[in-house]
Amino acid sequence: MEFEEFVTEGGGKPFNIRQRCFYFSRTVLEFVKTATFDMVFASVFDQLVRATTSIGANVIEGKAGINKNDWLKYLGVALKSANETKYWLCLIRDTFECNKEEINQMVAEADEISKIIASIIINANK
Repeated sequence: MEFEEFVTEGGGKPFNIRQRCFYFSRTVLEFVKTATFDMVFASVFDQLVRATTSIGANVIEGKAGINKNDWLKYLGVALKSANETKYWLCLIRDTFECNKEEINQMVAEADEISKIIASIIINANK
């Protein structure tokens, strides 16, 4: 599976939600990889990585679903993971010594992704 960059004119974000989730996961992984944290934060960072990577994984898995209901179930899990990701990012931002602006940008991206996924679910149920 390839995730070549397919972005909007002017170097914006990827059009495709699968690609956007992939790039967001990569951004969060890069952030966690460079973070130096006390042991007390280890499980929080682990949960962040799990939730973030679950978004794209479930979007991809849903695409391979057997039927529409199967697809929607996976999108529902992806939406929950996007919301969980926002929780972990905010917890890190508010309790960990870090670049708050960088975290806020990741929170904003997780929020945009969750809104896109919610919109897909709502429109699919019409």
